[in-house]
Amino acid sequence: MWGTELGGGLRLRLLERHHAETLFALTDRNRDHLRPWLPWVDGVRSVADSLAFIEDALGRFARGTGYELGIWEGEELVGVVGVRGIHSPADFTADTAIGYWLDAGHQGRGIMTRAVTAVLDDLFLTRRLHRVEIRVAPENHRSRAIPERLGFRMEGRLREVARYGEGWGDLLIYAILDREWQTARERVREQFFRGGKVGPDASPGSPL
Repeated sequence: MWGTELGGGLRLRLLERHHAETLFALTDRNRDHLRPWLPWVDGVRSVADSLAFIEDALGRFARGTGYELGIWEGEELVGVVGVRGIHSPADFTADTAIGYWLDAGHQGRGIMTRAVTAVLDDLFLTRRLHRVEIRVAPENHRSRAIPERLGFRMEGRLREVARYGEGWGDLLIYAILDREWQTARERVREQFFRGGKVGPDASPGSPL
């Protein structure tokens, strides 16, 4: 199944059905950390909910329209990075989006920067896509740092498009094109991967 080494004992692996209990445990202990930015978290009430999420993701993977990857440090699941809306290079629209979240205890080590970099390589270099988005709440400054660090451009603001708690909030649209990633990739690897550590990670994540 899809997976790649990130260095420093970190690895991306496709989430599979037998990971449901582990994923639920990670989600459950990060509820307070995730709730301000990821409104789906309170809908995950049991292992069955995490299993349903994984099964939906595996369906997207089988259809070639997306995937959800666990971020593993050794045998410990520490976060998730996923893709929705993978399009064919021949399609007339380009609406691929990356979302991510990380365990509160694993922030500040460059883990998410490494993970999203690997996903961008897959989308642009392997799948030959044209455009990728990340959408994030304006107030989520640490999560916004990921696309800003990786060469995305902030293209606009969607007003009151995502529910947070009892209200509706805005999302900022960051996007990067294939030719821009070709340029940014060398700088990103030189600046942030040299020495095995990068700057603070997104906290906690970006909605899909």
